[in-house]
Amino acid sequence: MKKIEQSIKDYIAETIRTIPDFPEKGIKFKDITTLLQDPRALELTSFMLLQPYRHKEVDFVVGLESRGFLFGTNLAQDLNAGFIPIRKPGKLPSNTLSETYALEYGKDNIEIHEDAIFEGAKVLIHDDLIATGGSAAAATKLIKRLGGDVIGYSFIIELSFLEGKNILKTGVPVESIIIE
Repeated sequence: MKKIEQSIKDYIAETIRTIPDFPEKGIKFKDITTLLQDPRALELTSFMLLQPYRHKEVDFVVGLESRGFLFGTNLAQDLNAGFIPIRKPGKLPSNTLSETYALEYGKDNIEIHEDAIFEGAKVLIHDDLIATGGSAAAATKLIKRLGGDVIGYSFIIELSFLEGKNILKTGVPVESIIIE
């Protein structure tokens, strides 16, 4: 089974291209648009994201703007959970909570509707990539402020050299399909 799993991971990795010096010099941007163009890679990515959490109780999958929406909704559907978007400022229409975080190349903010999560909800955070971990850590703070419990993190790609998972909630699984 491990050989099949590695074969799937290799196939997915081959569909992702790296764009040098984007969005600024020195950054090697992982572009998943090429993965999205490949029907087999789409199916296999959804399958692999589901595996670590398929027998877990999950109330909500939180997807981080914007690439976290692409597979986050499928993951929520596969887990029979709701989906909650976390967005950049000014994109959500109702009252929001906001959190600032550091990027590899600056700072940013994210927001969630203040009524998105009920007290004690079991929440899985999903994004396409974890680099420094700033956006996922900020999402964790927002979920905690709303009374939710983060039970896991889900990523397609992990840039392990940036050690982003080290700033996430201790004792909570961090699952990535591809680790670089």
